[in-house]
Amino acid sequence: MSEKHHIIPVWFFVGVLLLVYGVLILATGIYEVANPPANRVVLYDLHASIWWGGVLVVLGAIFSLRFSPARERARMEENSK
Repeated sequence: MSEKHHIIPVWFFVGVLLLVYGVLILATGIYEVANPPANRVVLYDLHASIWWGGVLVVLGAIFSLRFSPARERARMEENSK
């Protein structure tokens, strides 16, 4: 009856959320470059959605990999030895 319960860090879910939002924003930015809108906004040429989508994808990947449940489980097992 000595089951160990592993808690999944909230930062893992934050990373997954950032990754999903980043992919959606990046895809929207790529679509806008391929199909420019009829009425462009003033700073359209900076392609902010591509930049911010890329930043969110990178941050989401870092958080998701750093705090993944598999790594946390391995770290807990290493500490218990």
